[in-house]
Amino acid sequence: MPMTKSRRVSSSRTAARKSILKRAAAAKRRPTKSVKTETRSSTIQRTAARPIATAEDAAAVAPARKPTYHEAVAMYERGLQALQRRDFAAAAEALRKVIERYPDEQELLERARLYLKVCERELEPKEPAPKTADEWVYAATVSLNAGDAAAAEQHLRRALAVNGSHDHAHYMMAVASMRRNDPGAALEHLHQAVTLNPENRTLARQDPDLDALRNLPGFRAAVGPLAETAAALKPVALRSRKTRR
Repeated sequence: MPMTKSRRVSSSRTAARKSILKRAAAAKRRPTKSVKTETRSSTIQRTAARPIATAEDAAAVAPARKPTYHEAVAMYERGLQALQRRDFAAAAEALRKVIERYPDEQELLERARLYLKVCERELEPKEPAPKTADEWVYAATVSLNAGDAAAAEQHLRRALAVNGSHDHAHYMMAVASMRRNDPGAALEHLHQAVTLNPENRTLARQDPDLDALRNLPGFRAAVGPLAETAAALKPVALRSRKTRR
């Protein structure tokens, strides 16, 4: 009986071993799936092989300018060329067309407006230059009222160059000299003004621009005694400063 049991166990082990060998042989014959692996170098080669966008491709992708852009640029350049020739009327006309016809071209509008202001300033009517002594004195009076004593003196020198005996030019020169704190020159011109026209004596006594001059010894010598009252002379002073040309 023991021998029979041993044989049975041995045959059982042999059958199990044969079964394992059959499964292994079948597994070898079965086709296996291949897994493709991609290295970093192959990826780089494939990327490098792709076509690079050309300038034409970039232009096609970029937003195209409006058809009117080149027209606006041509009109703007026409205005600048006229401005360089100092043809301000033609330049202003071209620049206005840029502003009116092409309002969407923001790049040009700001510069067109700037140059248009230059043209309009140049096209403003200008007063003719003074020629006579009276006109130069009037220009000096305008400059004094604007607070520009230096310009007033230049105008008065031209007036005296035209007519050295112009009493009002000397009087206004006295006022301009006091504006630049030169009492010596003011007394000299005031003396000339009174000598040429005694009415300037009364104007000097009432003129607030000569207040600082009245305390100086030379003022009484230049003006002399007062013959009329201040109330009677004040309208004369106003009329002389504002309307006399």
